[in-house]
Amino acid sequence: MDWHSSIKGFKGYLRLEKSLSENSVEAYLHDIANLQRFFEIKEIKVSPENVTFKQLQEFIMYIIGLGIGPRSQARMISGIRAFYKYLLMEDLIKQSPAELLELPRLPQKLPEVLSIEEIDILVNAIHMSTPEGQRNKAMLETLYCCGLRVTELVTLKISDIIFEEEFIRVIGKGNKQRLVPLGASAAKYIKIYLDEIRPHVPVQKEMEDIVFLNRRGRMLTRVMVFTIIQQLKQKAGLQKHISPHTFRHSFATHLVEGGADLRAVQEMLGHESITTTEIYTHIDREYLRDAILRFHPRK
Repeated sequence: MDWHSSIKGFKGYLRLEKSLSENSVEAYLHDIANLQRFFEIKEIKVSPENVTFKQLQEFIMYIIGLGIGPRSQARMISGIRAFYKYLLMEDLIKQSPAELLELPRLPQKLPEVLSIEEIDILVNAIHMSTPEGQRNKAMLETLYCCGLRVTELVTLKISDIIFEEEFIRVIGKGNKQRLVPLGASAAKYIKIYLDEIRPHVPVQKEMEDIVFLNRRGRMLTRVMVFTIIQQLKQKAGLQKHISPHTFRHSFATHLVEGGADLRAVQEMLGHESITTTEIYTHIDREYLRDAILRFHPRK
């Protein structure tokens, strides 16, 4: 087994069986290419099935020496683990040399979160007398009420909104579908936009089913949504770092603070692992700590 054939098979596995996006596939392949390049630099002639745990440790020490940060190290290790997991599944190896590789400790970085009042301030800064203002109101209500990623927002289809059931069908990472409850406020402003604003937009070909369109009748870009939010932030006078993802973080945090089950939040966010969702329990603990320090008589 050589590197070329094993990497080619790994690529097919990532695309077909894991249904990963092209960017994710390329990131995994880049990690394995770095490992192969390391062996070439060190003049170590070894095929994938003969790589040892010690050699993988030497590779990790090598990239640390290059100044590669903990997050990039963790990503590379995850890529190598996935590669050897694939070889194991295909019975090309009997044991993974990457199984005992330890991920570096990463600093816990809590995402910026808006309070309910700050979200109201931001949304109320929208100029509702214009068609774009009506659209933006519906978009931000949808971002916050449904906890969508910005890509999920701009690709949302009219046919995926189930008003009668009060749900929307979301196509998330890896083309995985999930159903997310549609809040009353989001439903109200989406209906206003679809009934009163969108019919007057010159819809371009293949955009007929896309919910949110620009004035030329095409799908909005991620950058455009970010720009709209930045303009509203300045108008509202808010000092926090705010992006489309801030609404998603705020959605999850407010649910956890309100006592929502973590598994339910995981399902609504479309997280593959519960550990990704658990970051919001840390935010909740910070919230509780601040509340105690501010209001407890024995603080």
